[in-house]
Amino acid sequence: MKKTCPICPHHCTLSEGEVGRCRARMNKDDKIIDLNYGRLTSIALDPIEKKPLYRFYPNSWILSVGSFGCNLNCPFCQNFEISMADSNFQTQNVTPEYLAALAVELSKKERGNIGIAFTYNEPFISYEFVLDTAKYLHKVGLKSVLVTNGTVAERPLKELLPYIDAMNIDLKAFNSEFYDWIGGDFETVKRTIKLSAESCHVEVTTLIIPDKNDSVDDMESEAQWLASISPELPLHISRFFPRYKVTDRPPTDVNKIHNLVNTARKYLRYVYPGNC
Repeated sequence: MKKTCPICPHHCTLSEGEVGRCRARMNKDDKIIDLNYGRLTSIALDPIEKKPLYRFYPNSWILSVGSFGCNLNCPFCQNFEISMADSNFQTQNVTPEYLAALAVELSKKERGNIGIAFTYNEPFISYEFVLDTAKYLHKVGLKSVLVTNGTVAERPLKELLPYIDAMNIDLKAFNSEFYDWIGGDFETVKRTIKLSAESCHVEVTTLIIPDKNDSVDDMESEAQWLASISPELPLHISRFFPRYKVTDRPPTDVNKIHNLVNTARKYLRYVYPGNC
């Protein structure tokens, strides 16, 4: 029997044994499961600013974990080795209990640890594992952080938000055409930002790709829209470097980044240049 995955707006309808476009969710025994449950490809203790989160417990450290798969197809992906991987990728298997206990242990070390950041690949496609782990973290007083593309359906987002303390959400561009290029949905991401900002700390990142999403007019519209949610919403405007399938463009000009930062600062209090 076919089953429809409820997690993101693609709503893949899968036959028994079939895997969705994210390469991480599957119809098994007439139930949609996350194939990457507890399967880590990356784990590291990072500065919180690396997420990037500049206004959430600054100068702290957070245990960062990632798995495999993604529900977008960004040809410029910075982590394509794992985001475009499938279940054949080598992983370290852990339980939510183990991961939460490791986070607690690290919180007692010299540098400390404030919790877990689900990052490196798209965390929402590991929805069940993220939810289970976040519940454990809240019981022990640690933080749960998502670094996400924001491509998630409304219901699972609302179910997870009570257990999430902070997010960095990619706003890839401020137009639908760009989202068509990467296989996403512009309005879904805007909804994710708005709903999340009502529930937890949110910062937004836009990676600027030359001749793709570097319009001053688009940045003006983006900053105005973010300010309509809150002028206190931090925005990171980051410099692109050639990566994955997009190697025909030079790195974004530093002056372009600073120009866009100045544009956004007309509406937002906290705007930061990235990768400069």
